[in-house]
Amino acid sequence: MILQHGDFGLGTFENVDGEMVVLDGNIYQIQGDGKVSEAPGDAEAPFAVVTRFVPQVDLEIAPIRSLSELEKLCDECRSSNNIFYAFRLDGLFDQVNTRTVSPPRDHGRLVDAAKEQAEFKFSQAKGTLVGLWSPGFSSAISISGYHFHFLSDDRLRGGHLLACAAGPLRLRMQAMAAVESALHKNPAKGRAYAPSATAPRTSMLQLRLVMRAIRLFPLRAS
Repeated sequence: MILQHGDFGLGTFENVDGEMVVLDGNIYQIQGDGKVSEAPGDAEAPFAVVTRFVPQVDLEIAPIRSLSELEKLCDECRSSNNIFYAFRLDGLFDQVNTRTVSPPRDHGRLVDAAKEQAEFKFSQAKGTLVGLWSPGFSSAISISGYHFHFLSDDRLRGGHLLACAAGPLRLRMQAMAAVESALHKNPAKGRAYAPSATAPRTSMLQLRLVMRAIRLFPLRAS
């Protein structure tokens, strides 16, 4: 179970059936039609990145007008490009653009499913961004750089973050220096290959299908 590895993070579900948000010890599934539901404990999840969230940074950041501005403010909190970071941002979002993925049609290819993602726009939405920053060397098992999923406070809206603007937000951050990979119990179910540097990002979906979970451990003060 994903919650055995952590209470905070993100990922996807079996057959890429929607976006995953792990928040406050609950797992939420945001499907291709935008529907949000709490996932059952036995839900199949071939890929997730989770941690036990104990933030070392807790502060309020100024209003942001774009995702790039948000990432710059998050950068100011990071002290290294060689470890992982978990970010939680809560507040009122003036505008949020998300996308969600659906399973392939007629047992088609995952790459084709990734090309047909639905996009949604929300305004004046109170909610939470669950985010991870991963170093470049981890690109074989995670998305390098920033990766955010949004979930509204009413648990009715969410998805993979594409763009946003918001008023002041509460930012909490956790640095993590150790990684544990738990592989799928049935690797034969996956379709995996090692993507090259020039391969399209959607090809990463095929590699992730053989993963069960990646657990990140907090950076401890020396």
